[in-house]
Amino acid sequence: MARISGIDLPKNKRGEIGLTYIYGIGNSTARYILDKAGISYDKRVHEWNDDELSAIRNIITAELKVEGQLRSEVQMSIKRLMDIACYRGLRHRKGLPVRGQRTRTNSRTRKGKRKTVAGKKKATKK
Repeated sequence: MARISGIDLPKNKRGEIGLTYIYGIGNSTARYILDKAGISYDKRVHEWNDDELSAIRNIITAELKVEGQLRSEVQMSIKRLMDIACYRGLRHRKGLPVRGQRTRTNSRTRKGKRKTVAGKKKATKK
């Protein structure tokens, strides 16, 4: 079983896909790592030998911020924005979309479940 940065990589996936299970590694970074380690993209994770696995681990630890270290850096950046009370920080504080999306109809992911507000009652005619 391949375990890198505290993550168990799926055994039957191709190498470039398996590496993307690590937070902070996408497709292009996975390809870069495999190129530098001299491993084929098509080689499955369970086919990697110990030397290849250690080469991948060394590249990741030496050159990249992944998993916990990256998550904490992202959280610190968000906290900094909130502390200086810039527009983006205020949007984070209020739980609204940060990057200019519309909020009138969409943005349910950020706002959460709908809170229904009762409509105004119509005056009856006599």
